[in-house]
Amino acid sequence: MENCVESSMKAFLVGGAVRDTLLGLPVLERDWVVVGETPESMVAKGFRLVGRDFPVFLHPDTREEYALARTERKTAPGYRGFVVHAAPDVTLEQDLARRDLTINAMAMTGDGRLIDPYGGARDLAEKVLRHVSPAFTEDPVRLLRVARFAARLAPRGFRVAEETMRLMRRMVEAGEVDALVPERVFAELAKALAEPAPGAFFEVLRDCGALARLFPEIDRLFGVPQPAEHHPEIDAGLHSLLVLAQAARLSPDPRVRFAALTHDLGKGLTPPASWPHHHGHEKAGLSALHGLCDRLKAPNDFRRLAERVMRYHGLCHRALTLRAATVVDLLQRLDALHRAEELDAFLLACEADAKGRLGYENRPYPQGAWMRKARQAALAVPVEPLLAQGHRGGDLGRALRLARIAAVRALPRP
Repeated sequence: MENCVESSMKAFLVGGAVRDTLLGLPVLERDWVVVGETPESMVAKGFRLVGRDFPVFLHPDTREEYALARTERKTAPGYRGFVVHAAPDVTLEQDLARRDLTINAMAMTGDGRLIDPYGGARDLAEKVLRHVSPAFTEDPVRLLRVARFAARLAPRGFRVAEETMRLMRRMVEAGEVDALVPERVFAELAKALAEPAPGAFFEVLRDCGALARLFPEIDRLFGVPQPAEHHPEIDAGLHSLLVLAQAARLSPDPRVRFAALTHDLGKGLTPPASWPHHHGHEKAGLSALHGLCDRLKAPNDFRRLAERVMRYHGLCHRALTLRAATVVDLLQRLDALHRAEELDAFLLACEADAKGRLGYENRPYPQGAWMRKARQAALAVPVEPLLAQGHRGGDLGRALRLARIAAVRALPRP
């Protein structure tokens, strides 16, 4: 124990800190479970109560979270329908039993001894994501958490245990996922997008049937063909996951990854009679994107970038052959002349789209460098001479646009 505050307590390091220690990963935060205490005894030791739904305390010195050992009992549908029981007689094993996956149901004593009643260390070694008990089915958030852990650990070879996948399918069939509130779904989505292999999140959800319930706009892309000469992978759903993988390689920004994932939602709305072509899918997809963002209550910065990428990714791919006026107008629509970071995020998502095709992964994307040079050229146009010529108001804006077009036109093309 760290000091005299814990000297008379039975406190155990639990959850992600134990898992990541065994995996050799950095431990970003440490959570503790305390056995044999009451809220009153914790406060008497100097801990500060912060838990709203169950007793959680902050350590007076380290500020780490200490929770009383507890059990949970399902009393109503959804993920809020639980009664929590926290008392001195709840054992560590009982507390660990309520956790989602075996790899998250391990504990460690202050001197480093592992306590592993449900085989978490074995499943870490075998690279398996396995539920702890049948109580897994009582909380639909666990579907999202399993998918998110797949996104984190897929690069290490982890897979979902078949028996766990069967439970997840039964949860979907029973309608449990329908009880998830949009804010929680988006919160898990944003975390998954930040993981090393975000595509695994959607693959797991699709395998268990939850993708069609939670993200129907993405689910309907699977099975939709594209022209093989441009998309050797053919399937629009597979293309979207390949684009997401490229976005994850190019940028850690979840907004870029979200925009890359959703850029082709319009292809899921193309009438089958028009397959494999998808003329006008950029505009057609806007309704699907807006519906997805509205339902999930996505932040405005996610929505804004995704809409720009959906609208203009085709133009960006043709940037080297566009008229200078079109380039300048595109920069204006992207707000790129005021905010360089907006252009960078847009270009990364477009590059991910270009490379998210079988056999195209390592091809250069000179359009990105060209668009950045065009921005610099447009911004280098001085305003003072135009003012000296008497241009004001709207007339000044038109004159500045023409001058910027001339500057971009003078750039050598790659």
